[in-house]
Amino acid sequence: MFVMPKMTVDPNYCKGCGLCIIACPRKIIRLSENINAKGYNYAECIEQEKCTACKMCYITCPDVAITIEK
Repeated sequence: MFVMPKMTVDPNYCKGCGLCIIACPRKIIRLSENINAKGYNYAECIEQEKCTACKMCYITCPDVAITIEK
């Protein structure tokens, strides 16, 4: 059984720096219109079905806010 990869961002840790947006080869990450408790627009994946779990966003994130599940 094939399980789709899933990229998730913990909004409590993300400060919205945008490095994951730049790093994503599929360009499926954007800053949310929502704001976290610290006042930042946090990153979110907008097209999970296009995620290949390449982990570029995970590697780039300085806040360790991203999780990749395969």
